Amino acid sequence: MPVSRLFALLFGFREPVDRRTYVVTGALLFLLRYTVDAAVAFQLSGQWWHPLNYLTPVFALRNQGLDLSAAGADAQTLGYAFMALWMLPFLWVGVSMSVRRASNAGLPALVGLLFMVPLLNFLTIFLLSLLPTRQGESQRPSAPSEKIDSFTVSALLGMATGIAVATVMTTVSTLLLGEYGSGLFVATPFVIGFFAAWFLNRYRQRSLGSSIGVMTVSMVLAGAALLLFALEGVLCLAMAFPIAWVIGLLGALVGHAVASAGNFSQSHAVMLVFLLPCMVAAEHFDLPAPERAVTTAIEIDAPPSDVWPNVIGFSDLPEEGVPWYFAMGIAYPQRAVIEGRGVGAVRYCEFSTGPFVEPITVWDEPNHLAFDVQSQPPSMHEWSPWEHVNAPHVDGYIVSHRGEFRLVALDGGTRTRLEGTTWYHLDMFPQAYWTLYSDELLHSIHRRVLHHIRDLSEAGERSVEP
Repeated sequence: MPVSRLFALLFGFREPVDRRTYVVTGALLFLLRYTVDAAVAFQLSGQWWHPLNYLTPVFALRNQGLDLSAAGADAQTLGYAFMALWMLPFLWVGVSMSVRRASNAGLPALVGLLFMVPLLNFLTIFLLSLLPTRQGESQRPSAPSEKIDSFTVSALLGMATGIAVATVMTTVSTLLLGEYGSGLFVATPFVIGFFAAWFLNRYRQRSLGSSIGVMTVSMVLAGAALLLFALEGVLCLAMAFPIAWVIGLLGALVGHAVASAGNFSQSHAVMLVFLLPCMVAAEHFDLPAPERAVTTAIEIDAPPSDVWPNVIGFSDLPEEGVPWYFAMGIAYPQRAVIEGRGVGAVRYCEFSTGPFVEPITVWDEPNHLAFDVQSQPPSMHEWSPWEHVNAPHVDGYIVSHRGEFRLVALDGGTRTRLEGTTWYHLDMFPQAYWTLYSDELLHSIHRRVLHHIRDLSEAGERSVEP
């Protein structure tokens, strides 16, 4: 097969997909994806990713048994990020070929979109692999009058649907189920993009650029609605927008092509909307997120004995030069005090949103201080026009478990390498994406504390006297 036709078969919407093509191509692509994912996992962890874990139809369960922490925080982040990016073209091919296979079997395009729904996805693949080719009649509705089919009206219908889907799904997923999973971060933006393009093209074919433009505006307006309804704040919406836009782009491409094929009716659209809560419910599992470790180090021109008093507690950190993302509401450290000495003492690290309560578990003066996190404040105060934002992720979805400081003597004990480590888990999908933010934010928090300890120690100051 020529490369151009192969590319059109995999990524386009015009090449027909019969039963044999669907089965063979799907099997080969699965083997390719699993082989690469398993090789990356083995390279980082030394263990093979078990196929039974990989084959689960529920996205939330797929990473169970895959632990890349042995490779270190940075390599773990890169590994998960690679797998997330590697997944996108396969997701696109799966949706594209499933939609065309459904049409080839005489079924509505909605059946092919079930490829995106956990628990129904494997059943859909099985069904599409069995049904023979059958030419079905086009279900494209007859074109309405020129007045109704204006660009503005079609675009507004798509945007209004996107706002409604985003608002309802965010409410159901976060407030009712407490779930920040693939239903919210994958299916919802996909459906917003799908409807934006489908409404725009359902009666008259318009340019792909117009579909992408309407999708982008729909995404922005949906975010504005979440802000106005006090469901999210500005900073979290800005962090979520890149991945939402990419998934929304996939949805817009599918919606544009499905509208062109004409076998997707308004009743199918209603059914697709009702599938979204089902997807969230299917992923509502109480599964522990993998623990991550972030370590930051700095060298100080002072011996460990002079650094130690500023590690167990430190005076107020300067407010000047606070990074903009801290000023927008993300929690940042301000001071630390300690009650008692030795194991069993309690350290209170005051953040802008409240205190971390940290019982001391290791007291090896002046080399090693370790502590558990007994309680912690909200991770941020959302930046919003409203005083209170109903966003559950600010409390309980980024959880610190423990931390430590290690002081390593350098140059015969005249200088110190100070390392700070935090162990935490992040219960938001996709973790490979959100940990890019959380790891860097923890590094920023560490650097703020370590630089302050360095300045105090090199100036000969002691925040806590022996």
